[in-house]
Amino acid sequence: MRRGIRTIVKSSRQGERNPMMRYAETVVLKDGVELLVRNAVASDARALRDIMQRTHAETDYLLSYPDEQGTDEEREARLLEETERCGNQVELVAIVDGRIVGSTGVTAAGSRRKVAHRARFGISILKEYWGMGIGRMLMESCIDCARRAGYTQLELEVVADNERAVSLYRRSGFEEYGRNPRGYRSASSGYQELVHMRLEL
Repeated sequence: MRRGIRTIVKSSRQGERNPMMRYAETVVLKDGVELLVRNAVASDARALRDIMQRTHAETDYLLSYPDEQGTDEEREARLLEETERCGNQVELVAIVDGRIVGSTGVTAAGSRRKVAHRARFGISILKEYWGMGIGRMLMESCIDCARRAGYTQLELEVVADNERAVSLYRRSGFEEYGRNPRGYRSASSGYQELVHMRLEL
């Protein structure tokens, strides 16, 4: 993977006044495919809704089903605008050949001061783009953004059977700190065990 142009504006630490977190990075993936990771903006709302519908239909490892993606395009655009203005949260999109093929984001674990050091993130990518290194790039982008936002711990939960994702997170330094054997209940496969993982930043 060859990294290209990178533009990042450092966000504020918790409690400090500072504008939005800006992120843009271009890398060259396998077979010379160029990937752009950048902030999601309001004009991405329709494409993001479509991506969420598709990715949640393509795998049973995500939290919700396609028919539970209830946010309409207008509300999605407003949410993206709010996130754009936020100094400690970010929504990113992965773009290949001018098309959004995945998304990720960093969100605060809560609004209370005792958890202000913690952030969460998740990734979704269209199945046809699996295995290209996009997931790793999105994860590295989230880690970078979380550090710049002043977080000291990044957390996630992943279905135990999703071995590809679990392996990626472990290789990147995430440590398992617990499991919930009945974390999800899938309509097709029954109970799914969730692995809780954390990374110290």
